[in-house]
Amino acid sequence: MATETTKTRGPQLEAHQVIIAPLITEKGTHQSTHEHHNAYTFQVNLWATKEQIRVAVQELFNVRVEKVRTQLRLGKKRRFRFRFGRLPNWKKAIVKLHKEDKIEFF
Repeated sequence: MATETTKTRGPQLEAHQVIIAPLITEKGTHQSTHEHHNAYTFQVNLWATKEQIRVAVQELFNVRVEKVRTQLRLGKKRRFRFRFGRLPNWKKAIVKLHKEDKIEFF
């Protein structure tokens, strides 16, 4: 019997390392309060997979996750005095919950 190992990029992440912060924006608030969407946005670790994000949200907030969508966001260009630099790239996850579940941030 051969055991199949899942290949992950980077180190093994704990649930609190996968979810960095919730993104509280006007659009995100609308998606979370509207009954058809029931979706919440989070900034997540760049190495996190959709399955790791699903498990982390279920573990941290005790909710049922239906769907996870991810986006890789490019860091913005910023200027400091006479030099140009970049902010780091980051990953955004949109997590859709079961219609009976909710997450309260406030």
